[in-house]
Amino acid sequence: MTKKIDLNCDMGESFGAYKLGMDEEIIKLISSANIACGFHAGDPNVMDQTVAMAKEFNVGIGVHIGYPDLLGFGRRDIDISRKDLMNYIIYQIGALEAFCRRHHVEIQHVKAHGSMGNMSFVNRTIADAIVDAVYEVLPETKIFVLPGTEIQKAAEEKGLSSVLEVFADRAYNRDLTLVSRKLPGSVIKDPQEAAENVLRMIIDGKAKTIDGEFIDIKADSVCVHGDTQGALDIVQYLRKRMEDEQIEISPVGQWHVNGRVNIGENKYS
Repeated sequence: MTKKIDLNCDMGESFGAYKLGMDEEIIKLISSANIACGFHAGDPNVMDQTVAMAKEFNVGIGVHIGYPDLLGFGRRDIDISRKDLMNYIIYQIGALEAFCRRHHVEIQHVKAHGSMGNMSFVNRTIADAIVDAVYEVLPETKIFVLPGTEIQKAAEEKGLSSVLEVFADRAYNRDLTLVSRKLPGSVIKDPQEAAENVLRMIIDGKAKTIDGEFIDIKADSVCVHGDTQGALDIVQYLRKRMEDEQIEISPVGQWHVNGRVNIGENKYS
């Protein structure tokens, strides 16, 4: 039986006159895009362009929610109330959904970026706020989670369809959380090393920690960060290696994830 996997990348992170990432090339190689919505990165023009590119290349569209932190690229911890956090998330979903309506496509998934994502792995209050916000406005949408984290537990309890995500360009701790970017070795820039780690996670169900241990993991989707040095090289090499292993790359919105219910027909067509 052919193994299916989703290959996703953070996109739409340019802002005004500032260019970040190689979206025009990478989007041809991936199956899902996490699109910034103007809080941690991106702007209305970039959002519009990225949604249009995703439609052209049949790439699943995700809302990449983040803290309002352009200067820190959404990677700084922010202490905010549950109400504020939920409204920030709903605001970003609404913004991207408007551009999806314009281009007659739909949102496939939601994924938390940077500090918001990291905090949701271990902080149940943050995890519940994210899940509740998504549930209130897009209950049929899939949510990207790390296996065994608080946000996975919250999504399952709420009945949201979750996608188990692993990372090609990041190192893991023993509890399957990501190693802090402040530490040496936290970001993997070598395409061969990234591919070997990903194939091990997909085929063998094992992740290698930064300490060299091997721990159990499950993967539905593989992420490469668009701002990682050499991201295009990593995606190109990773895609080739997965194709060599006869792993089918396709958006999670087009297949069942661990038996979960698939998203329905395009409601904007």
